[in-house]
Amino acid sequence: MSEPAIETRALTKRYGRTLAVDGLDLRVAPGEVFGLLGPNGSGKTTTILMLLGLTEVTSGSARVFGLDPARQPLAVKRIVGYLPDSVGFYDDMTARENLRYSGKLAGLTAEALEARISAVLERVRLSDRADSAVRTFSRGMRQRLGLAEVLLKSPRVAILDEPTSGLDPQSTHDFLDMIRGLKADGITVLLSSHLLGQVQAVCDRVGLFYRGRMVLEGTVEALAERVLGGGWRIEVEAEGGDGFDEPLARIAGVQRIERRGAGGFTVSAARDVRAEIAAAAAACGAKLLGLAMQRPSLDEVYTAYFREMAHAA
Repeated sequence: MSEPAIETRALTKRYGRTLAVDGLDLRVAPGEVFGLLGPNGSGKTTTILMLLGLTEVTSGSARVFGLDPARQPLAVKRIVGYLPDSVGFYDDMTARENLRYSGKLAGLTAEALEARISAVLERVRLSDRADSAVRTFSRGMRQRLGLAEVLLKSPRVAILDEPTSGLDPQSTHDFLDMIRGLKADGITVLLSSHLLGQVQAVCDRVGLFYRGRMVLEGTVEALAERVLGGGWRIEVEAEGGDGFDEPLARIAGVQRIERRGAGGFTVSAARDVRAEIAAAAAACGAKLLGLAMQRPSLDEVYTAYFREMAHAA
């Protein structure tokens, strides 16, 4: 098994009597995009600060490609790019000047730095504003410049804390595309957000934080199966064929069937069973009018999970 990009064991952080992070066990594989979900104040940012060595660990441990952020913070910073929710730049300096300053702090040589600056500005589509003062930039442009700063040192890990908060829909779409580009480059991404739909669009796996603890972790399909009773939902519309729900129930992987009107069914299943549904319809003489796949959303999982918790309480 390869060394994890990020690993925590019983990671805990207390601020006085407040337990901000409670015994977190997390393992993120190299090249994976992992989403940290949860409301504000749930422990996401505190976890990030411990991974970066920017706040002390109360107990437990954290490692980034085997490096201890508490004891080797500079070594961790050399391989990790961090984009906070509010990016700080010198407003009176240009985009290029800000990146030049960051690159020198990161130890890049002057010759390598200039070529690298041009490359990352082009990648985040800011080449035409490279020599404009940052004070003239919109929030979306500042976030893209922040991503350029992350890319400047060719990181192995990119940690993005609420990167799309406050962006308009087009800027959000563009930024999510850039996150997919990080994955294509083999960069491990830890994405913290409370915007569930955006996280679902780019993440391989997600973890849901609540009051300092990770209460759910896995792929969206796995979480949907656990919380909703099915990782796949298929909307079926059929005409004719008596007792069509009986052959549907016998299909391997089908977990629940809900009838909708005379010929409508919602089938929850552990896998894609559309081919078997079509075969069952043909066998019993039913005419299929519609067969549509619906992936459960993180929002549905999130809502159902906390509904269950409230009911149990």
